[in-house]
Amino acid sequence: MYCTRKVTDDIVWVGGSDRRLALFENLFPLPEGVSYDSYVILDEKTALMDTADASIGQQFLENVESTLNGRKLDYLVIDHMEPDHCAAVAQVVCRWPEVKLVGNTKTFQILGQFFNMPLEGRSIVVKEGDTLSLGRHTLSFVMAPMVHWPEVMMTYDSTDKVLFSADAFGTFGAFHGTIFADEADFQNHCLNEARRYYTNIVGKYGAQVQAVLKKAAGLEISVLCPLHGPIWRKDIAWFLEKYDRWSRYQPEENGVVIVYGTMYGHTGNAAELLANLLASRNVPNICVYDISKTHSSYVISDMFRYSNFVLASPTYNNNVYLPMDALLRDMAALNLQNRSYSLIENGSWAPVAAKKMGEQLAAMKSMQQVGTTLTVRSALKNEQMPQIEQLADAIADSLAG
Repeated sequence: MYCTRKVTDDIVWVGGSDRRLALFENLFPLPEGVSYDSYVILDEKTALMDTADASIGQQFLENVESTLNGRKLDYLVIDHMEPDHCAAVAQVVCRWPEVKLVGNTKTFQILGQFFNMPLEGRSIVVKEGDTLSLGRHTLSFVMAPMVHWPEVMMTYDSTDKVLFSADAFGTFGAFHGTIFADEADFQNHCLNEARRYYTNIVGKYGAQVQAVLKKAAGLEISVLCPLHGPIWRKDIAWFLEKYDRWSRYQPEENGVVIVYGTMYGHTGNAAELLANLLASRNVPNICVYDISKTHSSYVISDMFRYSNFVLASPTYNNNVYLPMDALLRDMAALNLQNRSYSLIENGSWAPVAAKKMGEQLAAMKSMQQVGTTLTVRSALKNEQMPQIEQLADAIADSLAG
């Protein structure tokens, strides 16, 4: 049975939700599932804006067929060639064989890598600023390379002032009946998953996102239609500001993310004590994570959100504890920068974790250490209380400053 909803009078959402998928890209936990958005424009000519993941393929095709209601499909606009959005391209072509595929040069290069289908006579290659008339609606194309694949483009409908934004402005999480951000109390219920989506999927490409935001600033946008998550028809500027801040690697607010690795609890104890001391100094927004238990995508998300972080690691095989080392590599890969950090290390005979962590952090942009590194030898002792108190003071002072 089809499940669709109107976005405007003649733009229809034909996507769906997958609540079974455990890991997005087989990497990132999806405790609340994920949605896949696709849209049909009904005009003198019809256009389908991207397809969907294979997991909802049957639902998606039923939605498109119901929306077309016997009409032929004239165009399939391919804004993004990642398989969670292009998996049904071949099925669409089989079901509506007269359809023309619209994309840029790189779109068709990657399409040929995924599918074996003849493209001659079926392809319409577009570039920046090209237009396509559907009748009342005129579509124009905005290239968005490396947000977050090289072929990505966005499509702007100048008639209804709708921006189909590909993977930009997406959010983890399946729909709960509603498909609009203003219906979902986005700020309280969805923002954390939007941030986790951006920071882990697109976070590396801040410069490219900034370039696209400059292009978007020249468009009058009444509706923002991403390929994952809620559609925006209100408070769009508020969400654009979040993307602007994230892509400039500027923290949203003051706060401290404390991340520890611990084998027998002693390093974790030092981190928990530091959190307690910071709270007693009225430091706002303290998050504490055991990196062996918490998936790094949640930690990365909060590191993008807050101004300060603390890494606490035991020495392991004369290096950094493996889960902490993996987090540091993730931070570097996602281009995290412009943060203040503090370090705690542990080592029963040759503590070197802080030195090794410091070397990795020094290779990142605009990272500034706050306070003196706290070295624990096996277990924190009472005589070290002045040192950890001083570290707490230094962090609190950096936030106040």
